[in-house]
Amino acid sequence: MLGAWAIAEVIMRIVLLGIIPGNRRPTTAMAWLLAVFLIPSVGFVLFLLFGNFKLSRRRREQQEEVNRRVRAVTSDLSDPVSIYSGPEWVKSAGELNHRLGSLPMVDGNKVELIPGYEESIKAMAEAVRGAKNYVNAEFYIMSSDSVTNELLTEMEKAAERGVTVRLLFDHIGTLRVKGYRRLIRRLKAGQIQWKRMLPLLPIHGQWRRPDLRNHRKIMVIDGQVAFTGSQNLIEPSYNNPKHHKVGRKWVELMSRLEGPIVPTLNVVFATDWLSETDESLEDQLRLPALPSPGQVTAQVVPSGPGFATENNLRLFNTLIYSAQHRISICSPYFVPDDSLLYAITTAAQRGVDVELFVSEKGDQFLVHHAQRSYYEALLDAGVRIYLYRAPYVLHAKHFTIDDEVAVLGSSNMDMRSFSLNMEVSVMLLGAETVNLMRAVESTYREVSRELMLEDWMDRPPLAKYVDNVARLTATLQ
Repeated sequence: MLGAWAIAEVIMRIVLLGIIPGNRRPTTAMAWLLAVFLIPSVGFVLFLLFGNFKLSRRRREQQEEVNRRVRAVTSDLSDPVSIYSGPEWVKSAGELNHRLGSLPMVDGNKVELIPGYEESIKAMAEAVRGAKNYVNAEFYIMSSDSVTNELLTEMEKAAERGVTVRLLFDHIGTLRVKGYRRLIRRLKAGQIQWKRMLPLLPIHGQWRRPDLRNHRKIMVIDGQVAFTGSQNLIEPSYNNPKHHKVGRKWVELMSRLEGPIVPTLNVVFATDWLSETDESLEDQLRLPALPSPGQVTAQVVPSGPGFATENNLRLFNTLIYSAQHRISICSPYFVPDDSLLYAITTAAQRGVDVELFVSEKGDQFLVHHAQRSYYEALLDAGVRIYLYRAPYVLHAKHFTIDDEVAVLGSSNMDMRSFSLNMEVSVMLLGAETVNLMRAVESTYREVSRELMLEDWMDRPPLAKYVDNVARLTATLQ
């Protein structure tokens, strides 16, 4: 019996040796193979559960169909969608985004950044209060609590007065936080149309890789006003008594958008609504001519396993390699693949001022220690690292390039956001928005401490060991 099992393990290893490397990064493939070879049974089961990062064929086909229809709409426009006259490298990044994500750059937008946690929820509630036709909202995590109650109440009131209110939230992301059942009871009692995103309900035939997530944060009101950024709809300590006890709160950055960028952001929501409900919001896939309330050129960048390419990673690398003077990055979970690590360290080595804002103490053990394993290479290349003081968690996700480009949204700079999560980012062009973002970055710098290379190299050997082991687990995708 033992001999047969040993033979089966050898055969399994040989077979997986030719399967696992297919369409995966070499580092990811090596991590999976190491798991299978060291702990064959457990590694094989984990690979079956987590090894497939693709969405279902139906979802991928829906995404491709939406992309085709949006391209058809924008290609038939008699006037150019954008007459942006900035640097050629920015135009090139915009063309990349258009080809990969199908959404064009559009001019004439107004952008407001909202760094205050409760202020952003109040701003969304105020916008919903004025809704006349529809409210479309999707968030990774949702909760009914003292901070979100005002917004949920306004959404309920809007539905009661005849406004179509649609709500999507990630099933597992929301299930993990305290108060999930309370939220479901509240939604069932009202008139909001709601669905779980990427539901994991085997008894209903809904099954997929368990850690695929829809991580997007979007709210669109009447096609006129939109919100997006890093913030979930939950109170800033995530309803966790342990966080309350130590004063841990999440620090976020949201944006309020007006202008032609709004319907393009709504296309992303409509795609996700179609995937979860099979209801096509056909009229919302068109890009109508809208007034120009501002001067900002912007572009929505959807990404995730519904696309054949890693749209966000390709954009990030393109912009970082194009930088001439300054790069400022804020990412709560910074676990780059080789391409992004090389882009950032190369920028620093060729004389670009590069700074990275991260949390002093992360909220996820393995991810935080995997992130720390990259600090030496970054510091050695000349990247300045600022640690946002604990107990706060710097959860904002954005970066600026020179005085030309700001990018913000839901995407972290880690392999999960590049390969597994459905994300949305907005590229904002021009010094006006970059200066707004730089002002936010300055507030981070004031409450952070800079990490120096000599201090980092003196950390205990056990800490280095844990960081390196965590780095290995981060590549298992």
